[in-house]
Order: sequence, then C-alpha cells, then structure tokens
Amino acid sequence: MPDMERCPWCGTDPLYVHYHDTVWGRPEYDDLALFEKLCLDGQQAGLSWITILRKQGSYREAYDHFNPEQIVHYDESRIEDLLANPGIIRNRLKVKSIIKNARGFLALREQGIGFSDYLWSFVGSRPIQNRWHSIDQVPVTTPESEAMSAALKRAGFTFVGPTIVYAFMQATGMVNDHLLHCPQHEACRLLSN
Repeated sequence: MPDMERCPWCGTDPLYVHYHDTVWGRPEYDDLALFEKLCLDGQQAGLSWITILRKQGSYREAYDHFNPEQIVHYDESRIEDLLANPGIIRNRLKVKSIIKNARGFLALREQGIGFSDYLWSFVGSRPIQNRWHSIDQVPVTTPESEAMSAALKRAGFTFVGPTIVYAFMQATGMVNDHLLHCPQHEACRLLSN
C-alpha cells in the first residue's frame, strides 16, 4: 500500500492538521453546530480558513456560543461592541450577517423545518462520496451548493454564496472531498455508512 498523505491544503500547522484529521469531512447533523459552521464559513469570505479557525473560540464567546435565540436580539449597541472586538473579524456586514442568519434559522424552525434536515436534503440526506486524486480536481461549487445557496438566500441568510456553501458542505461531511490518498477519506466514508 502506498504511503498515505493528508490532503495538502492543511499544510503542517498543528491547528489546521487537527482540524483536517478530526473535523473536516466528518458528517455533522446537529442543528446548532451546523448553524455555527455556516456562520463561520461566511466570515471566511475573502480570508483563509485558518484565520477563522484561530478565532473560533473568540467567535463562540462573542456570539453567545452561536445561540440563535440570543443572537436575534442583538441591537446596534451590541453590534458596536462586536465591531470593537479584536477576537473576531470586525466587518459590519459580516457581523450583521450572523444576526440575519439567526433570524433565518429561527424562521425555518417556526415553519417546523429542522435546520439539519433542511441542509442535508440538498445531498439526498447522505454524504456524497467523491474520489479525487488531486486537489486540482476538487470543484469550488456544485449544482448542490448552488441550490443550497439559493434556498438559504431565499430564507434570509447572507454570506452564503455557492462557493462558501460548498466549503461548508465539505467541512460538515455533506461531501467527502478528502483526496483518495488521504487516510481521512476512508475514515469519513465509513462514518457515512
């Protein structure tokens, strides 16, 4: 058997390697964990994921552990406090996007729609198992990410373009985009059975 190597995107940074090996690509079904991840992926727009990953703890603290029922009540004073917080990305549109996303999350819940079921429906409720040999083969959008993006926008979410949504789908195991030579490819495939 040839030597197994991780996906090259994670490099050698211990935080990134740990994220690659224990989080990225593993199926996530918890409503609040998915909400947090979707919000964090939106914060990544224009930045590298490692920047957000390093700030994840600060984001959790700043946004009440991504509790939509609390976030939805943030007022202008709270927004100004967030914009002064060096532990998060201090961009007004990104700060407000998490509040808008909390509204969207709660609106879906009020309609009797579970967030996890809603999101997973775009992949037929099962992880898509891709078989890439090279990082150059991995797409940045797919028809599924475009459909999920459009639906989320209609539901009131922001910072959910098809590229952001595809990164979210990869991270939460809706698609298994670990390269075939990566030991995590098989680990994630087994988790989806």
